[in-house]
Amino acid sequence: MDVVYEDNHIIIVNKAVGELVQGDRTGDMPLVDIVRQWIKEKYNKPGNVFCGLTHRIDRPTCGLVVLARTSKGLTRMNELFRRGEVHKTYWAIVKNRPPHDSATLTHWLTSVEKNNKTYASLHPRQGAVKAVLNYRLLASTDRYHLLEVDLITGRKHQIRCQLAAIGCPIKGDLKYGAERSNPDGGIGLQSHRITFTHPVSGKVIDVTAPLPHDALWQALAANIHPQRNEISPS
Repeated sequence: MDVVYEDNHIIIVNKAVGELVQGDRTGDMPLVDIVRQWIKEKYNKPGNVFCGLTHRIDRPTCGLVVLARTSKGLTRMNELFRRGEVHKTYWAIVKNRPPHDSATLTHWLTSVEKNNKTYASLHPRQGAVKAVLNYRLLASTDRYHLLEVDLITGRKHQIRCQLAAIGCPIKGDLKYGAERSNPDGGIGLQSHRITFTHPVSGKVIDVTAPLPHDALWQALAANIHPQRNEISPS
């Protein structure tokens, strides 16, 4: 397991493509249980070990996930997320260049449970929730483009759906319009950076995920202009 930050109250791990964050009907062991077992073995803890999930990322997505090691940590992290005080930055690989190098996208999203898919509309409609994100173009190769996405709201499949809605489906994301799957079954989306004020200690936590071990990710990252990689957490 790739642990990128840990203290007495929280633990941040770099989730691999295909790992399930929370249990579902597949019966596969979720990340929260893997982390719980890791804590139990590392610290030789008897009995049950607490591990709480503060947020989720999709199974085919890789990158940072914050979990809580104490009930106090979980309650306070949940409150930070509720108040929008956790800044999450994603990196996404898309085949089509977006219409603008940077923009704010606003859609109203409707999720359909039957096919586990979210649909975007430019106008409010009954049952839809407002979704907002900012994106900017970081780098390009001959065939692909790397976008940095700052989430303003956190909706189901939000980044995948909204980028597809502007003609930029994420690489490998067949559900949202990609032409072909990735060899590892994942999609070109990484939970890249998380910044927040620690809910117990009060110190600023600013964690960045290591780049995936993939030639395309490496090539795109190598093309990033230094000024384009300057991120100012809001």
